[in-house]
Amino acid sequence: MPGTSDPLMAINFIFCMIILIMGYWGFRKFEEPLLFYIGMAFGLFGVSHLALISGYPSNLWVLILIRTVAYLLVIFALYRTIRRQ
Repeated sequence: MPGTSDPLMAINFIFCMIILIMGYWGFRKFEEPLLFYIGMAFGLFGVSHLALISGYPSNLWVLILIRTVAYLLVIFALYRTIRRQ
């Protein structure tokens, strides 16, 4: 799969970048940290999609680490938001 021009991977990358931008924009407008965390998580997902599209890295563990950090960021954001209520 690495180095392939998979249209699904490209679409995922584009949507990840849109969510990253909107998350940052929403954070700046509403000062809501959850929006920032979600945007950053999708930014990391986008990095992993871009790495697969470009054929880098060949080490699957790097992609697993990037995606794990992204999921943990979302979990942290949700936990923090729930605890605040």
